[in-house]
Amino acid sequence: MTHLTADSIAELFTGAVTLAKNGDKVSPRGMATREVLNVTMQLTQPRARLLYAPPARIINPAFAVAETIWYLSGTDAPWIYEYNGRLRRYADDGVLKGAYGPRMRNWDGVDQLRRVVEILKNDPDSRRAIIQLYDPARDAAGHKDVPCTLGFCFHLRAGRLHMTTSMRGQDVWIGMPYDLFFYTTLHELVVGWLEVELGEYHHQVGSLHIYEHDLDQADGLADVNASKAMPGLITPWEGFDKLLGQVEAGDESGHPGWDAMAATMRSYRSWKDGAHQQAQRTAASVGGPLGEALTAWYDELIRRTRASAPTAGER
Repeated sequence: MTHLTADSIAELFTGAVTLAKNGDKVSPRGMATREVLNVTMQLTQPRARLLYAPPARIINPAFAVAETIWYLSGTDAPWIYEYNGRLRRYADDGVLKGAYGPRMRNWDGVDQLRRVVEILKNDPDSRRAIIQLYDPARDAAGHKDVPCTLGFCFHLRAGRLHMTTSMRGQDVWIGMPYDLFFYTTLHELVVGWLEVELGEYHHQVGSLHIYEHDLDQADGLADVNASKAMPGLITPWEGFDKLLGQVEAGDESGHPGWDAMAATMRSYRSWKDGAHQQAQRTAASVGGPLGEALTAWYDELIRRTRASAPTAGER
């Protein structure tokens, strides 16, 4: 088993990419892949969750935020495609059957997130504070979207809450930056609801992999600066679902951390509507790690547009 430890997602990502690139060659579902089995990772500062590693890897922070809100809201609604249209390829009849939200917030009538908080409030030393996402009864049905994440475990020890995520597989180049953004947000929220200290985040992966078509980009990944800590997101459980609705709508709630998330989603919708200058102004007003990453993403979209435009001789 291989173990990686880092203070921020940028450092953890860099180490994980280097590891996966040197993995064994396999071809699940006919896709050429490099893979390392049985990898564990540890993020000692879970709020340093937003990857910023230009120019090799520039993520869409609006999708990171939107996916997090989508999961926490317990929905599989199609509005998520506004932020990542590529997800449609994994949908059956327009629905992502493996969406984590309904499994986490309404598993046959059980809100597993609420249950975790209840368990740890009643028995702080419990080993039963878990959220299970993979369901063999559902996921053997043959739908396209089968959860990569098996589940989450929470352990409250010495006044600090530690979280462990278990995954059957992790695409390090594309998926890992977005996954860890959501997982560590979840971690921080549960910390707040329990009124304890933030502990370590642990990440267990059966197959850490990178697809060979991403290797050229990955080769351009140099040393990156440590990720900055995100603004705090702790908020009361009472009114939490209302808050998520406000963030999705892009409305202000009065909570600085969540308002930055709302502005990020609002900015990206402006960009998609063609109001690019307005989107860029909103991104600049967000500030902090999200504003920096969103501005970089818009610069990347402009670069891609210019690169794909025909030259004068081709028109």
